[in-house]
Amino acid sequence: MEFAEVSFGWGNTPPLIENFSLVVPTGKITILVGISGCGKSTLLRLAAGLLNPVAGQIHGNDCERSFVFQAPNLLPWRTVAENVSLPLALNNTPRAKQPSLVTQALQRVGLAEHAYKLPRELSGGMQMRVSLARGLVTNPDILLMDEPFGALDAHTRRRIQDEFLRLWERSRMTVLMVTHDLEEAAWLGDQVVALGRTPLSVMGIIERPASRSRRDPDVPTVVEKLEAWL
Repeated sequence: MEFAEVSFGWGNTPPLIENFSLVVPTGKITILVGISGCGKSTLLRLAAGLLNPVAGQIHGNDCERSFVFQAPNLLPWRTVAENVSLPLALNNTPRAKQPSLVTQALQRVGLAEHAYKLPRELSGGMQMRVSLARGLVTNPDILLMDEPFGALDAHTRRRIQDEFLRLWERSRMTVLMVTHDLEEAAWLGDQVVALGRTPLSVMGIIERPASRSRRDPDVPTVVEKLEAWL
């Protein structure tokens, strides 16, 4: 995916994003960090096609994309399986194929045995995993994530991050993710992009070596560099 000279604004206000360019490498995890209000989530919504740029182009929008929001946003009257199946129904996936795809997605996040439970019967971490399964059920080329672990407590957050990395290492899908947590960005990201405002601009990019351990001792150094840019 690539943002090429993209501009976006609301009405007659000054543009939030102007002539913005960024390459999101295929098969990598790209993390966007920046102060609140700089336009990170707006950029993600442009990538998802939920908003349209007023100028420029976003290459890769013809790929299959899924969006994982900060809150699970599960429908309380639908079972886990029924919540996960929603994107398939919206994509007009043949009904006969949907159960096996839902089962596969739930197996990937370790929740197959909870398929017929309602959201209220699940912990917060489990609900977030259902949301992730819903994002994965269409086997997207690009997964867009807006603070997906932000509402979790520290222990659950680290466990879900571990599970997410295991899923990603099997699929190697392209991920574009927003977070306010610089340590999370340094730990998860293959490419970490520090954003400034206004309008939205790239303050710096850190490329992480593919051969590194996700828990390598360089994480504090990356965090310090991001803090200096922000």
